Amino acid sequence: MLLVVTYSRAARQTLRNACEAHEETVVRRLGRAALFEETEFGAFLALRLRAEYGVDVQVERTEPLNEFEAVPDAVREAARAYADRDHASTPYAKFAAGDDHPDPGAMKDSEL
Repeated sequence: MLLVVTYSRAARQTLRNACEAHEETVVRRLGRAALFEETEFGAFLALRLRAEYGVDVQVERTEPLNEFEAVPDAVREAARAYADRDHASTPYAKFAAGDDHPDPGAMKDSEL
């Protein structure tokens, strides 16, 4: 997919217009951003915006995250356990302390 992020009001308006005119190419709209299908036409729409607005438009190529392939089991299990915690206000560092869940500092330093 192609992620298009806009940083000016004019670029946002043009992105909205492009999304409305070409719904078949839009995977998802996200306010200041949109995901386009990774097709030549999706690239055309993204690059047209960047050609018109320059640095006010950022275009990135993305791919969906396969959590079972890219994320260690311990991290997935910790995310599930944290989502099911007893007290919603408990920060993760406190939740994980003294448990088998990964340390937040270690996770920040570990790339997928």
